[in-house]
Amino acid sequence: MKLKLTNVRAAFLKVFKAEAVNGGDKPVFGASWLIDPKDPQIKTIEEAIKAVCKEKWGAKADAIYKELKSGGRLCLKDGDSKASYEGFEGMMFISSTSAVRPLALNRDKTPLVEEDGVLYSGCYCNVSLELWAQDNQYGKRINAQLGGVQFYGPGDAFSGGGVAADESDFDDLGDGTDADDLA
Repeated sequence: MKLKLTNVRAAFLKVFKAEAVNGGDKPVFGASWLIDPKDPQIKTIEEAIKAVCKEKWGAKADAIYKELKSGGRLCLKDGDSKASYEGFEGMMFISSTSAVRPLALNRDKTPLVEEDGVLYSGCYCNVSLELWAQDNQYGKRINAQLGGVQFYGPGDAFSGGGVAADESDFDDLGDGTDADDLA
């Protein structure tokens, strides 16, 4: 089931280069999307998750939904479960991944590349997700696949990104005569 979120805050944003996550051996693209619990989109997400459950498990959907929710196996989670991470406390978040690189767009729908520096953890985005039910040897879950990201607006960058060093971080080494002291 396709789902579009608007003006949600990006965390752990990996849309330009796939990375292995939590000890996994397959690199993936992805992000977590922080949403205020009072945002009406939370109800929309919950309804979509229930609809995916109903589509997959039919008459057993309500019981399976309760089981998945209590076991933390839904893509929508309480941010307090990750309160040690900046920005998560008091929020809800939806985790999303993708094996293929998601579409990355600026506000005017022009494509973005990493070097543009527009998308980063902490910025606000519109997001296209595909919710799907997993039922295999790894268990039952409701997952979100990341399809695309559109920059919505700036936000304070989460720690870990930092700013690039500038020349004031270094001393003038002059003509290089000090290099002889290293030999």
